[in-house]
Amino acid sequence: MTKPAYIIGVLDNGVAGLSAAALQRLHQADVIIGARRTLLLFKNEFSQTIRQYDIAEGLSKVPAWITQAQTDDLNVVVLATGDPMCHGIGSYLMNKLEENTCKVIANVSTLQLAFSRIGLAWQEAKICSVHSKDAGEWAKDAGAAHGLYPVLEAVRSYNLVAIFTSPDNSPERIARMLINVGLGEAFKMSVAETLLTDQENVIRNLSLYDAANHHFVNPNIVILQRQTTNPTTLFGLADESFVQRKPDKGLITKREVRAVSLARLQLRIDSVVWDIGAGSGSVGLEAARLCSKGYVYAIEKNEADFTIAQQNGEQMNVSNYRVQHGKAPNLLSDWPDPDAIFFGGSGGELAELISLCLLRMKVGGCLVMNFVTLENLALATKVLKELKAEWDVTQLQASRSQPILHMHRMKAENPVWIVCAQRNKENE
Repeated sequence: MTKPAYIIGVLDNGVAGLSAAALQRLHQADVIIGARRTLLLFKNEFSQTIRQYDIAEGLSKVPAWITQAQTDDLNVVVLATGDPMCHGIGSYLMNKLEENTCKVIANVSTLQLAFSRIGLAWQEAKICSVHSKDAGEWAKDAGAAHGLYPVLEAVRSYNLVAIFTSPDNSPERIARMLINVGLGEAFKMSVAETLLTDQENVIRNLSLYDAANHHFVNPNIVILQRQTTNPTTLFGLADESFVQRKPDKGLITKREVRAVSLARLQLRIDSVVWDIGAGSGSVGLEAARLCSKGYVYAIEKNEADFTIAQQNGEQMNVSNYRVQHGKAPNLLSDWPDPDAIFFGGSGGELAELISLCLLRMKVGGCLVMNFVTLENLALATKVLKELKAEWDVTQLQASRSQPILHMHRMKAENPVWIVCAQRNKENE
């Protein structure tokens, strides 16, 4: 029977932080795997002739080291910080190795220690980690692929966020990113440095501007607490909420049409959305607010409207939205396959775009197109028929009340055709 590898959670107070069972497994080890700092911390607890492996040589090598040791009938111990199953190596090894070949002896998480030092309950905190390779500084054109993006994803929805950092992805870098995206006043930052060592230090309630210029000692845990009210309006923003082009004000999908179009997109919280012909960005930005764990990729060919869409995104502090200046289908090849697609404008490439979008769209995805001309409506339905797509059309014409003397009258908005399409399920 294969001997299980023991993944033991350790802390920087060394032996004092280990249970009797964990210490016994450590003393019995023939092979020990851990970060160099951790191996040095416990160097007096095992023989210098013991086989040691430094995780810095490559995390992907660890399963092979364990498997080889088990094949040689050796006792294997992996040292991990705190709770190995909380953003630690534990879940990685459990997924890579056969069932029942690993056992975890957990410790108190450093995150728990940080909250206890600050005096905060942590059950409502969103936990995320940037304890990975150097992500680089956040730039305004950065997107979901950036290593710090999980923090932005968390702060959109939570009032309390705890972050496992790294030497490169440090508290000061996180603070600079939040300032960069317009959240400089939204959070206070507390940092717990080198917990359970002689140099332990807890810095409470820094402004992000102060944190951005401070040098923090590694290792550390970051805790963000929201200071401002998190906007709760997700759907149905007034047209006046968006900056619009002047003097041609009105280049925006009006609220009534926007509401129906968003409903027909069948969005989920994690949807990837394309917004083609973004205009002022109203549909894409509301979609981004609805899809807090998703992402919206937008394109706009008119330079003035592109600038306005960017401005609206910054004004709303929407970080899961990126608009690019260009004409579709250019740039679309670089975007991930979408769950939903909205056409606010086609730029004269309507037939090609419909074909491309139906091809790229994920199974069950929805394509929603708005038209105000009979010619584009006719072309769209013709192409959809040729492609054997499933589609329907809704004509929407809203009227809004307008004051007249001491009374009100109804003023009609232009009619809009909303075309909704999906790939034919028989062709999936």
